[in-house]
Amino acid sequence: MDLYEAMTVFVRVVDSGSMTAAAERSDISTTMVGNHLRWLEKRLGVSLLRRTTRRQGLTEFGAAYYQRCVEILGLVNDAERMAETTHATPQGTLRITAPPAFGAEYLMSRLDDYLSRHPAIRLDVVLTDRIVDLVEEGFDAAIRLGTLATSSLVARPLMDYGLTICAAPAYLTRRGAPAGPLDLATHDCLAFTYPAGTEWRWTERQWRMQGPAGEERCVDVSGRVSVNNAQALRRAALSGLGVAMLPNALVAEDLAHGRLVALMDAYRLPTRPMHLVYPADRFKGPKLRSFVDFCLETFGRAT
Repeated sequence: MDLYEAMTVFVRVVDSGSMTAAAERSDISTTMVGNHLRWLEKRLGVSLLRRTTRRQGLTEFGAAYYQRCVEILGLVNDAERMAETTHATPQGTLRITAPPAFGAEYLMSRLDDYLSRHPAIRLDVVLTDRIVDLVEEGFDAAIRLGTLATSSLVARPLMDYGLTICAAPAYLTRRGAPAGPLDLATHDCLAFTYPAGTEWRWTERQWRMQGPAGEERCVDVSGRVSVNNAQALRRAALSGLGVAMLPNALVAEDLAHGRLVALMDAYRLPTRPMHLVYPADRFKGPKLRSFVDFCLETFGRAT
């Protein structure tokens, strides 16, 4: 039998004045109450109750033991309440990683809302294109782009990562705006250099898009500038060096303020899937749960 449960039953017998009442409070049979008491007395090697046909009372040791049980059970209950409070309040350092462009331009600008909701949380954000090992490197969660490799991590789908073809007004004044995909072959197109072996390496030489009628367009592009950093590619576009295919999150404000102009709006560009991933066991804690809920609310797919 369980010592904690036996002590609880013993205290209830004393408090209620009878084994029958204690059985009702414990939602067990009177026989089981007797079993708990006999097990406890056998464990202790001493009687706790004096039993007669009419009444029961505590032995001298039983009275002292009852007081200790009340104290111990009270401490256990206090510890349980403390744990419940901890579980209810997200706190501590949350370590997360995200792609640089999305993290800098989209995630960071929305973290003020998350931190205002959870004042006991501290954030450690690492922006990198590298696929970090969450467990080995001590991260709680990661936002990842592209097709996910098979792993034991939990993956929650977020909104798709969209792209926009755009150029600076100065470039368009000098070279004119492409009317359609085939015109891109005669323009200076700025390429993003992906690491070897990545699924989007094709965009350095070829831009694919879907037309208004659903037809596929695949255009060979070329230019004098390629760069492996999205923020640097944006800078190149802003400087008028050419036409770029850039993440929506990175150029939204530039487009809104006219610093860049979106081109060929009738054509749809490929999107990349985006996921929030995290180790399954860490979701039990309120710290990670709070961030998962925030990400799904803020970056989740439109319904």
